[in-house]
Amino acid sequence: MQKSVFSHKLSLCVSILLSFCMNSLWAQAPLNYPTKPIKLVVGFPPGASSDVVARLIANRMSEQLGQPIVVENRPGAGSNLAAEAVARAAPDGYTLLLATVANSINATLMPSINFDILRDFSPIGLIASVPNLLVVHPSAPVKSMQELISAAKAKPGSIVYASSGNGTGTHLAAELFNSMADIQMLHVPYKGSPQAVTDLIAGRVTVMFSPTSSVLPHIKSGSLRALATTGAQRTSAVPDLPTIAELGLTGFEASVWFGLMAPKGTPSEIIDRLNRETVRLYTNEKFKEQLGTQGMDSLTSSTERFGEYLRLDTAKWARIIKNSGVKAD
Repeated sequence: MQKSVFSHKLSLCVSILLSFCMNSLWAQAPLNYPTKPIKLVVGFPPGASSDVVARLIANRMSEQLGQPIVVENRPGAGSNLAAEAVARAAPDGYTLLLATVANSINATLMPSINFDILRDFSPIGLIASVPNLLVVHPSAPVKSMQELISAAKAKPGSIVYASSGNGTGTHLAAELFNSMADIQMLHVPYKGSPQAVTDLIAGRVTVMFSPTSSVLPHIKSGSLRALATTGAQRTSAVPDLPTIAELGLTGFEASVWFGLMAPKGTPSEIIDRLNRETVRLYTNEKFKEQLGTQGMDSLTSSTERFGEYLRLDTAKWARIIKNSGVKAD
């Protein structure tokens, strides 16, 4: 009987010890991360601004992590195909999403999507942003944002603005501007920024909110006139250009942001490790310089701050979409 009790206690001790060892090994496992290539999924085609940012991130973070980061383009449905693929991937840190403002917008614009950007992902960190610039044709009789607002109020619907398509970031930036300035400009959607910018330069439309990289050469050549930037701060690409918030529309921000996210359930140790690497990117002057050549600014954040930023951004665009009645193409 005593032997049986002893055997039982010994077995119990061994079980506890094995359990402790296994838990310890599991707790330490993420510290060895990564041990194989990481896939970074992008919701837009090669050559798009998201793709450019993803490849800059992949090149630098591969060096930092000691493992390749492979960019995989999965364009379609306004980046929803890529986001859904990552949301359904194993939460092991080897499949990441390059999230953008499109994900915030699509949460309301496309209510039938099969994932929740706030619920199904773990934020890692913000990486970069590219503000839109408020630009006009040089022949436009407005030399400032205030003059544009005054002209729009004097003749509602008389000023025509272009966008890269219904429900796109450039469209919603203008709708946010309409709402905060209490004006109404006439919208003409195009199938992409290049066509919209071409018609703006030709004088067929008067105003546009466009990513810095798309219009910066035309501003420098005098083909377009910049009135303001939509970022929270001035952009390094055009440091003398004031923000819309500075010029009176307090709180206005409509930038294209980029950040890393992982499937929900990814171990916190891996998320923390990846966040530390994004912070290292922010201190990398070569990386900042490469972003700058694309008209982009480097960003950094904690995982918590990125999560809160994403929540507020999604709520902001939800209000604009619902109030303006914007529909996707």
